[in-house]
Amino acid sequence: MAPAQFSAESDDDGRFVRQVSAFRDRVTADGSSGYPAAAGRYHLYVSLACPWAHRAVIVRELKGLQDAIGMTIVDPIRDELGWRFRPGAGSEAHPAQADPLHGWDYLSQGYTQSDAAFVGRVTVPVLWDTERGRIVNNESSEIIEMLAREFDAVAANPGLDLLPDDLREEMGPLNDRIYEYVNNGVYRSGFAASQHAYEEAVLPLFEVLDELDARLADRRYLLGDRLTLADIRLFTTLVRFDAVYVGHFKCNVRRIADYAHLSGYLRDLYQTPGIAPTVDFEHIKRHYYETHDSINPTGIVPVGPELDLDAPHGRG
Repeated sequence: MAPAQFSAESDDDGRFVRQVSAFRDRVTADGSSGYPAAAGRYHLYVSLACPWAHRAVIVRELKGLQDAIGMTIVDPIRDELGWRFRPGAGSEAHPAQADPLHGWDYLSQGYTQSDAAFVGRVTVPVLWDTERGRIVNNESSEIIEMLAREFDAVAANPGLDLLPDDLREEMGPLNDRIYEYVNNGVYRSGFAASQHAYEEAVLPLFEVLDELDARLADRRYLLGDRLTLADIRLFTTLVRFDAVYVGHFKCNVRRIADYAHLSGYLRDLYQTPGIAPTVDFEHIKRHYYETHDSINPTGIVPVGPELDLDAPHGRG
């Protein structure tokens, strides 16, 4: 069996089994959780390469929370010590930054400050509480829900409802299916350490992409005519798909460009005001191709593919 990229997250049959997020406290608008949604209190640590962190970057941008919640971009190249702060690394458009709060060298220092017994893989995004000096949450799906709903009193765009009450019942099962087979499915394919584990992940991935393409044939967004968190959760995987997952993760049955509706949907979301500036393919490609040495031991970053995400999408 080939070596796994993350041996602690691989089972005996070579399947990638993602670790459970360790920090799950919640920020609430009324402060009933002990973490009130106050401007200036919280800080996001993100990687522009990571699709899970990218979700939080997008929601912060769309809700207009830039002045209320600080954000620091880490180096896209992760070494054996994890995500690091290396000013100037990354790209010209989005250079990585020094940690402005503590002067840390590695994000792992925030994990051990929050829990001295933490021994798992350090992940992004991280929502940090500057008053208590600890991580509030490192689960991306929960962080984006908090950004979407709890910070309206300090948001510049509080009227944007990305988590509408009348769609939540339908959104939950759809998010679960997309997470299992698409968002995490590309990783289960790419990090598989056996042929069986790979095929077990990659075939359902394309079955669900086929379903989503059909779903988008008669609606602009996943849940109708409104942009929601479900679309943002899917977008961050789709925008990386042809550039990284097709080749690097062997998800090459079809490209997103080959889908009649998913391809236009991807361009539509990319062209939504505020989203395109959050996408940085230099961060994305360098992270995947230079970091995953069990998959790409040479560290060579491909030049292509050419992606025209500004082309007309026809989904108005």
